[in-house]
Amino acid sequence: MPELPEVETVRRGLDAAVLGRRIDRVEVGRERTVRRTSREALIAGLQNTAIVRTWRRGKYLIADLDSGDSVMIHLRMSGRLLLAQRGSPRPPHSHVVMGMQDIEVRFVDPRTFGEVVVFDPERTADQVPELQRLGVDPIADPFDQRVLAAALAGTTRGIKSVLLDQTRVAGLGNIYTDEVLHRARLRYDRPADALRRSDIGRLAEAITEVLTAAIDAGGSTLADTQYVDMEGRTGSFQESHLVYARRDEPCLTCGRSTIRRAVVSGRSTFFCPRCQK
Repeated sequence: MPELPEVETVRRGLDAAVLGRRIDRVEVGRERTVRRTSREALIAGLQNTAIVRTWRRGKYLIADLDSGDSVMIHLRMSGRLLLAQRGSPRPPHSHVVMGMQDIEVRFVDPRTFGEVVVFDPERTADQVPELQRLGVDPIADPFDQRVLAAALAGTTRGIKSVLLDQTRVAGLGNIYTDEVLHRARLRYDRPADALRRSDIGRLAEAITEVLTAAIDAGGSTLADTQYVDMEGRTGSFQESHLVYARRDEPCLTCGRSTIRRAVVSGRSTFFCPRCQK
C-alpha cells in the first residue's frame, strides 16, 4: 500500500498539474470505487468545479474545490493517480476519469480497494469520519520528540504496532516503520511504554529523516506493488532501504549480522538483531 511519501509525491504532482483547472467531464467506471456515495453523486460533485488546493493527511489525499466541497482519494493497495493527454489510450481499470481541457486525471485501481468521494468539509465527521480520527502527521504537522511522546503514551503494545496505528501517527506503513525503527536502533516489539526519552528522541528524528528522504526520492516502488507517480515514474527510495525486504542479506549498518524476518499483526517485519536489540 502506498504510504505517506508515495501519497505526498502524488499530491505534489496533482498540485502542479491541475491547480485552478476546471473539471469539464467526469466518467465513473466500476461503482465499487465510489461505493461510499454513488456514481451520480461523484459526477455531480466534480463536474464544472476547479481544484483550488491540495493537501494530505497520512495516506489520504484531499483536493478542495471552488464549489466549497472537497474530494478525498485513497489509493489503498493498488490505486494509482495518473496524468495523461485527453484522448490517449487508457490503461485497464481506469475507474474514475476527470477531464480538464486537454488533459485527464485517471484513477486506476486493479484491485478496487481504493476510493474517490466528494464530501462537505463541514460534515467530515459524518461523511469521512476516519479523517478526524487520524493522529499526528509527521510531515504536515509540527513534529518532534514531545509530540511523538504524546502520541505513544498510554500503551504497552510493541512500538511497531503503535506506529502502524493511524490514530496515533498517520502515514506510516509496513515499509517505513521497519526503516525508521532500524535507524532509531529500536526492536519492533519493544513496548512503547518502555521507551526512554532518548529512544523517543532518536525515533522522532528517524521518522522525519526517513519520510523526508523518501519524499525527495519519489517514494518506494517495490516489485510487488503498483505505485508510480502521476507521470508514471517509479520511486527510488527502495534503493536506500536498509532492512525492508532484505531477509538473510548482510546488515548495511553494522556489517556483522544478517537481516531477519518476523511477523507482526500478520505483516512481515525486517530488522537487524544486532543493531536493534
